[in-house]
Amino acid sequence: MMYTHLFTPAEIGGMKLKNRMIVPAAVTRLAGSDGNTTEAFIRYHEDKARGGWAMLITEDIPIIPTCKTYACLPGLWEDGQVDSHRTFTDRIHAAGSKVCAQIYHAGRLATRALNGTAPKAPSAVGSPFTPETPAELTVEEIEELVRAFAAAARRAKEAGYDAVELHGAHGYLIHQFLSANTNKRSDRYGGSLRGRCRFMTEVIAAARQAVGPGYPLLVRLSIVDYAPGGLTVQESQVIARMAQEAGVDAIDCSNGTTEANYAIIPPVEAARALYVDNAAAIKAVVDVPVIAVGRINEPGLADSVLAAGKADFVAMLRASLADPELPNKAREGREEEITHCIGCLQGCLGQNRRLEPFTCMVRPLTGHAHEDVVTPAQNPRRVLVIGGGVSGCEAAIYAAMRGHQVALWEREDRLGGRWIAAAVPPGKTEYNSFLAWQAVMLSKYGVEVKLGCTATVGLVEEWKPDAVILAAGCGDAVPPIPGVDGPQVVKAEDVLRERCAVGSRVVVIGGGLVGAETANYLAQTRKKQVSIVEMLDKIVSDGEPSPALFLKQDLERCHVDVYTSAAVTQIGPDYVRLTQGGQEITLPADTVVLAVGLHNDRSLENALSALGVPLTVVGDAHDGKNGLKNIREGFLAGISV
Repeated sequence: MMYTHLFTPAEIGGMKLKNRMIVPAAVTRLAGSDGNTTEAFIRYHEDKARGGWAMLITEDIPIIPTCKTYACLPGLWEDGQVDSHRTFTDRIHAAGSKVCAQIYHAGRLATRALNGTAPKAPSAVGSPFTPETPAELTVEEIEELVRAFAAAARRAKEAGYDAVELHGAHGYLIHQFLSANTNKRSDRYGGSLRGRCRFMTEVIAAARQAVGPGYPLLVRLSIVDYAPGGLTVQESQVIARMAQEAGVDAIDCSNGTTEANYAIIPPVEAARALYVDNAAAIKAVVDVPVIAVGRINEPGLADSVLAAGKADFVAMLRASLADPELPNKAREGREEEITHCIGCLQGCLGQNRRLEPFTCMVRPLTGHAHEDVVTPAQNPRRVLVIGGGVSGCEAAIYAAMRGHQVALWEREDRLGGRWIAAAVPPGKTEYNSFLAWQAVMLSKYGVEVKLGCTATVGLVEEWKPDAVILAAGCGDAVPPIPGVDGPQVVKAEDVLRERCAVGSRVVVIGGGLVGAETANYLAQTRKKQVSIVEMLDKIVSDGEPSPALFLKQDLERCHVDVYTSAAVTQIGPDYVRLTQGGQEITLPADTVVLAVGLHNDRSLENALSALGVPLTVVGDAHDGKNGLKNIREGFLAGISV
């Protein structure tokens, strides 16, 4: 595809950018607890700079040490931090990109547990995500924070950043002043929309004075909050114009707030490029460049946003996590080699939520480039990978990339394993892009793929491998329920892959992610009458919150009956009997779908272990787990074999 707009140079406040692709901010927690940059932090950004992005915007940089939402954020609250940031910016420049410092204050989202002091905000309005109601800022404290923003901007310039972005979105302090939901003040910093904008405009003016004329200054705004009583497009048009008048050189158009967290980072279930019209509404009323963001995850889509005049730049965070080299690959005509973000949120937002290492499910190297080294094999070996699911394919790709002679055996007639079924439910089609990418890479690196091949010890001995990676997956768990062996009882994977007949009345046993997605598929796509029975007190407890929200909305819209804290006691020829709260309930059922987890069979592993050949077991063959962990296990096996 010809990208007529994407690779056109442009400017922000006199700063020349080589193309229109920007990496927006994302919390990685890779910096030091003292606010200094680290090798992990630098390598994460350096990969993107080498990959051809025009400008990188850092994650939230606190302006004072007591305003953080996460530990291990980069900081510019004191002059002593400038040197480490200079090391960072020097390396990003050497790698070919501009870099912008995003500075912020979390306001009511800065917890006492993390910062050692009570949170402060425009008004004493609590957050659903923090246990403590903030104290209302005094005018004197507000003036101090304006000066702190300006000082952080000055340090950013001294540290070699090419621009500064003021974070006025996502429910943080500037946004809290802008929104009537969180600003209940009756002084000059509240009341009218102009009053609510005053803190923002004072921060912009102070930052402009600190960095001087001709230095690019951006502001990130949530154009629509998607929360009752929150900011609307019409209000944000006024806010953007006031920001421009105060001295900013670009408007970075994000969306969402604390009460609508799903809108900040929309999952795969949300439409692609879903916010570009919000950016276009801002572009219509300002004279400075506008940046659009939100599920813009392919270069063709990004180019179309620009061609339609919706924005001047596109911000593609998760696309950059999945493939830091996306710009270079698109420019060089290597689109098939691009690893696309699938909107799962497991490696990025999910890992942050769990306070675990930040990464990307479809690119395990993201966030780990400082410790996981992909080097050529010193002694190339014959490596046999058994199992062509995503874990086995990942292992084969990286082992072959390093120079090993690799064969991949898969017992089915196609690669993908359980991932094939995972891409079937409504909204999950983009999962197929990862299977397509793996197929391209297997071919590129010369992996010998053998389909319809069931591995046996004899076949393995005959092939004479120097190392074996077992990624053969596992079976489905079958609960000990009377009637579970009936002909109308089927497995969720067989339903999703259309390998069995399904009646009009269906009961799904198991309300985890697999069960709920299968129920959604049956109700929404196949128009079946569906019920879910789950032993826990809620469904989709193993899913990420935002995708789970969309999934539950689908189930409700499709009138799927959900029975939680319930146990199935009997499966009959046309019914399912369960107990819930001490009561017995009978549900009509032509088909019963099992989705109660996985069951491991270690027989092949044990037999292969007896051969004396180095054996690594990865993915569900080791134990049942999610795609994030399975793919990473395959990757680690491939780079270490």
